[in-house]
Amino acid sequence: MSTEVLISALFVFVLATFAGFEVITKVPPTLHTPLMSGANAISGISVLGAILIAGNRGGNVTVILGVLAVILAMINVVGGFLVTDRMLQMFKKKEVKA
Repeated sequence: MSTEVLISALFVFVLATFAGFEVITKVPPTLHTPLMSGANAISGISVLGAILIAGNRGGNVTVILGVLAVILAMINVVGGFLVTDRMLQMFKKKEVKA
């Protein structure tokens, strides 16, 4: 990897970090849970990438890291759906007993 490519990648990473920090700190607390649960659900894309890596027979380390990535990404996705479900349960109308 050339020095120019490394510096460019580092520059983009630093800018993305600052932009992400600014966006996240501007989100009011009442919107934080719905936005984060939606973002976790979208991270299902990372599950697909992890499955592709885990299926690659490049070496044992690659397969082990791929399987670990699948497990961690699935925890993230399931957690996002559980948070969303719990949040939606709070807004359901309670049944009145007669």
